[in-house]
Amino acid sequence: QVQLVETGGGSVQAGGSLRVSCEASGVAHNSLRMAWYRQAPGKERERVANVDSNGRARYSDSVKDRFTASQDFALNRIDLQMNNLKIEDTAVYYCGATTKRIYWLPPADEYDYWGQGTQVTVFE
Repeated sequence: QVQLVETGGGSVQAGGSLRVSCEASGVAHNSLRMAWYRQAPGKERERVANVDSNGRARYSDSVKDRFTASQDFALNRIDLQMNNLKIEDTAVYYCGATTKRIYWLPPADEYDYWGQGTQVTVFE
């Protein structure tokens, strides 16, 4: 059974940085494509970033040039470095994974497995 565990997150002042990580277990190495999504209260889960099957990192427009995603395919681990954080980045950040090949940053329902989420709070 695939399990995803997110670590990191927390609270930071606007303009600061945080890092979240996610590691999968219960699955063969180098078998997952992983991504980050986020969900703010009262809103739908939205795309943040992923690393596609060509190893290319893709980002939503709202985080481009501020966030950096990197995946260690051998370890089934994905990290998200978040810089210059804004108040509107406040959300629960979820790690998603799938064994399907992914060549873009799709809606959340393309991913089959999810972590429990980690809170990121950005304050003034």
